[in-house]
Amino acid sequence: MTQSPSAAMESLSVALGERTYPIHIGAGLLDDPGCLLPYLAGRQVMIVTNATVAPHYLDRLRHTLSGADLEVCEVILPDGEATKTLASVERIWDALLAAGFNRRCTLVALGGGVIGDMAGYAAASYQRGVAFIQVPTTLLAQVDSSVGGKTGVNHPRGKNMIGAFWQPRAVLIDTQTLATLPERELSAGLAEVIKYGLIWDAAFLDWLEREMPALRALDAAAIRHAIRRSCEIKAEIVAEDETEQGVRALLNLGHTFGHAIEAHQGYGNWLHGEAVGAGMAMAAALSAERGWLTGAEVERIGAVLAAAGLPRVAPAAMGVDDFLERMRLDKKNLDSRLRLILLEALGRAAIHDDTDPAMLERLIERFPRA
Repeated sequence: MTQSPSAAMESLSVALGERTYPIHIGAGLLDDPGCLLPYLAGRQVMIVTNATVAPHYLDRLRHTLSGADLEVCEVILPDGEATKTLASVERIWDALLAAGFNRRCTLVALGGGVIGDMAGYAAASYQRGVAFIQVPTTLLAQVDSSVGGKTGVNHPRGKNMIGAFWQPRAVLIDTQTLATLPERELSAGLAEVIKYGLIWDAAFLDWLEREMPALRALDAAAIRHAIRRSCEIKAEIVAEDETEQGVRALLNLGHTFGHAIEAHQGYGNWLHGEAVGAGMAMAAALSAERGWLTGAEVERIGAVLAAAGLPRVAPAAMGVDDFLERMRLDKKNLDSRLRLILLEALGRAAIHDDTDPAMLERLIERFPRA
């Protein structure tokens, strides 16, 4: 971590050669032109946001851009995971075409993970690829989806099944935007923060257990540390494996179960982080079945999820076949083999494609429901 010239901002980099880009973290960065203007590709700027975020932050972002000689337009989409579709991306394309934007335009994603994923996919495909900048306003987006270049939309049969790898030019994380985040959304973001401790950094997991009340109270120092450490871990993993051929798959702990829950329940009925929380509890239970975690460690994982306000049970309406049907569509699977991210120890995850199908079915069947 390097300290920026401004004491109010910390920065780190996602090291991808010529496509290396910064992550800036701090309070009030949304109002700082110096954090944004250097990363624009040209004069044309399309802000992509949604109807929930726009009333809070769109005018502020436009004001930040107003001092430069820019052509600024915006497209405001409906809110929610259910809108993460090609139809919504087409609205972004339509807005770009209507404004006459060229290959030197820049899309600015102002919002949570849904907006970031859709704006990024629109940027990846508009005129075969234009620049975009992530300005995430939810904790989940700040610690996970805004970093790493995964973009795309959902399909009724599976989450994020249509998309592209397309890296942003910069990620601007204004921690003050969390002040308008509903408590449920904050908990959903904490699921991804917990994930980093479970897969990579047991000491960070220890810290999260101690600081969870401060995080849920939006203590500025605690939130900033959680975001910074999460981004450091993800940046390290993405730099090693940009397109998820190996170690990057570890970032999907709990996601194979979680994506199945989201698809079955209907996108948006369970928030992504809520489904991942339940999915991590299921992955922990399966890891214990494989002999890698103790019962006490599984209980510890359940306790930190509960402290974050996350579910630790599966939906009552989902049976074994409901899970398996959707888990078989997971993008990590190779040659029809189900690949799962499991915990070999707290702070150490691994990819496994050798889980006994009967053991997996029993685990799903016995797992608590609510």
